[in-house]
Amino acid sequence: MTNITTQHPFGNEITLDILLNDFQKSKAWEDKYRQLIQLSRKLPALPDELKTTEKEIKGCENRVWLGVELNNDGKYHVYGDSDGRIVKGLLTIILVAVENKTAQEIADIDMLAIFEQLGLANQISQSRTDGVNAIIARLKSLTSQH
Repeated sequence: MTNITTQHPFGNEITLDILLNDFQKSKAWEDKYRQLIQLSRKLPALPDELKTTEKEIKGCENRVWLGVELNNDGKYHVYGDSDGRIVKGLLTIILVAVENKTAQEIADIDMLAIFEQLGLANQISQSRTDGVNAIIARLKSLTSQH
């Protein structure tokens, strides 16, 4: 059962198809940047008690927290937060892709291909790409433990 304090619209109300459609309409990087910021505003802040050292991801330029909950149906609710707007926007894209998926489905997702489809792969800095890779690696590690 999804924890009320970690609910978000990503993967449910906001799907990958919706994101692809929205991002493909934006040709200029500035428009995509604005979309990332708008997405970041739709991700509720995590309560401080969930911003623990165990949930914090090392290797990110900004502070990022990531958590997972295994639902009764074997699918994961994934939640997170970041203190950086762009990173939080990138995190929302990851949440869209992995929400309500099984560990195997999450393991099979090629997040870099999704960022490529959205037109973001060549636009984000190397340090942000490293951060995204750290988030994905942590997520796959967390979901493979159950």
